[in-house]
Amino acid sequence: MKKTEINFTKAALLEIKAPTKGEMAYYDTKEKGLSLRVTANGYKTFIYRKFIEGKSSRIVIAPFPDMTVDEARKRVQQLKGQLAEGKNPLKEKEKLAAEKTFGEAYELFMEKYAKIENKLRTQKDIKSRLKKILPHWSHRFLSSITRYEMQDMHAHIGQEHGKIEANRVFSYVRTIYNKMIDWGWEGTNPAAGIQKFKEQKRDRFILHDELPKFMEALEMEPNRDMRDFFLMCLYTGARCGNVLSMRWEDIDFSINEWRIPDTKNGEPVRIPLIEEALEVLSNRLQLKKSTPWAFPGSGKSGHLEEPKKAWKRILDRAGLKNLRIHDLRRTLASYQAIAGTSLLIIGKSLGHKSPQSTAIYARLSNDPVRASMESALDFYRKGKEKEFHNNIDYESINFSGGSSK
Repeated sequence: MKKTEINFTKAALLEIKAPTKGEMAYYDTKEKGLSLRVTANGYKTFIYRKFIEGKSSRIVIAPFPDMTVDEARKRVQQLKGQLAEGKNPLKEKEKLAAEKTFGEAYELFMEKYAKIENKLRTQKDIKSRLKKILPHWSHRFLSSITRYEMQDMHAHIGQEHGKIEANRVFSYVRTIYNKMIDWGWEGTNPAAGIQKFKEQKRDRFILHDELPKFMEALEMEPNRDMRDFFLMCLYTGARCGNVLSMRWEDIDFSINEWRIPDTKNGEPVRIPLIEEALEVLSNRLQLKKSTPWAFPGSGKSGHLEEPKKAWKRILDRAGLKNLRIHDLRRTLASYQAIAGTSLLIIGKSLGHKSPQSTAIYARLSNDPVRASMESALDFYRKGKEKEFHNNIDYESINFSGGSSK
């Protein structure tokens, strides 16, 4: 087999043409022992070649360009370190042959765990997010992916797709590794302990001066299903997916309550239906057809799918920006907080399982308290100290907690 030495770079390796037959080997001039095998069908693989225990041996590292040149060099350095410690990587060959690749582990995770434990929406979310790393690691053995690579990929996704997206992706990666360990894989989780990006919780909701514009734009929406759907999101504070999949059988008009049997936190939630929500549902009930859905649709699910186009029409009409459908849920909770409702009650109305989920409304819930304090001090600000003192019966005040009368 012909042997050629070159400085490995991505551009140089991409330019290498496949041989007409057989295979060729290219050796890196910077990292001794690192080579690239190129077959007649154009398949390129990083190989580590070394005399081990007196025999010329080669260890397959990973395909190119699935693995970068820098990653391949680091892997060779790791193998050299193992040999220096007296370990023989070849003796792990049978173990590695039985070990699963990350792609195989992902498929097993989806089949054995996600499809059983998670909802369809969560499964779609896992698939959508892991598309960002599967092309890079699908053919890599679980044990070959290092902590450094995990951190590097986490940072890359954070730069390209945002910090929150990077955190979500690696939350799933960590879970896949943990499940493989639970199922008998004798390895360590390289995603464990990776420091997540600090996330700033979204606090956008429809402000007081925006609400009339929004309601007017909503009233002008020609599609009644869309109009009613957005109103129900606002009036119930329920998650978009729950409103989309609302069933008539879950609504009890005798007690004006909607029971959501399947929620994000895995527990059913009961939502009181206020007068405005009941009016929307009553009108829709008159139009009810032979369907179990309050918002039927033409898709596979049978119910309405997330109406992004209609949402954009309404926002454009109202002149509002940076507003998402989920912010309707936050809008109801925000006005509850502004009205002085306790965080416990807000959390219960939203179906929050953890108090931390409702903590974002803590500042808003103090606004009524702050307003009353501001009103009290307003006497002094406007120079009405005398009037303020003259209107107070100091003898009737018990500063230990009550009135003396």
